[in-house]
Amino acid sequence: MAAVAEQQLPDLREPAGWRRTKNRIATVLMWVAFALVIIPLGFVLYTVIAKGASIISWQFLTSGPIPPNVLPANVGGMGPAVLGTILITALATVLAVPLGVLGAIYVNEYGGKGPLAQVVRFMADVMTGVPSIVMGLFIFSIWVLHFGYSGLAGAFALGCLMLPVVIRSSEEMLKLVPDPLREASYALGATKSRVTLTVVLPAAIGGIVSGALLAVARAAGETAPLLFTILTVTQANLNVFSGPNTALATQIFVNASQPFTGAQQRAWGAALTLIAIAFILMIAARIVTARFTRYSR
Repeated sequence: MAAVAEQQLPDLREPAGWRRTKNRIATVLMWVAFALVIIPLGFVLYTVIAKGASIISWQFLTSGPIPPNVLPANVGGMGPAVLGTILITALATVLAVPLGVLGAIYVNEYGGKGPLAQVVRFMADVMTGVPSIVMGLFIFSIWVLHFGYSGLAGAFALGCLMLPVVIRSSEEMLKLVPDPLREASYALGATKSRVTLTVVLPAAIGGIVSGALLAVARAAGETAPLLFTILTVTQANLNVFSGPNTALATQIFVNASQPFTGAQQRAWGAALTLIAIAFILMIAARIVTARFTRYSR
């Protein structure tokens, strides 16, 4: 009986010949591409960990002010830079993410192919390719020259870099929401705004959070805009609305360009700290995404 049953089952294996060969070639090429991408990233991560792990300590992460470049690595710490990075990036996120999500909602749900929606898409595409130093010069010319250096100016520059990424990624996630979900809600008498808030956004929240995370990761590591907007000081400034500030990215630039061993070690430690912050944000975003996905089911 077993032999008869096996004979009756259809052969689900891939047919022999050139199709199977092409499939195997494509599989090998994908694995090669994956290796070509992951190997350099692995070397970068290994180098940063190997050179920066020895200096990482609680004192390095919390103490301040940041010591002069000539002092050894075990003196002082990067506490002001860690605090400045968190404050400026958080403020930029508060400014850019809500505006970006609202812009994506308008473009995808309301604007359609209208002229304003086309302009928003075009400007988002253009801004995505703008070099970060140009954005820093833009904020420097319209804000810093009139109101001075501040963490707010740095947040404006980083927010301008984050905004197009959030708009385009959120729009693509909203496009993936099936239209039958919208149509079923309309059939029940729901308004367009209610459908967007209670059906479309919960269905796309995972991708929206991932896009926001991508934008935050890009902004947290930018150096050029901050050099034009916050300067680089050695003490913490809790007032992001007034006075120069500092961040890990600018401290990496300043210390890595020095010939002193202590400064270079602090640069490696700051780089590892910045990677760790991005990793923590990624884990937090995954947890939030999982919770929203569970509640939306």
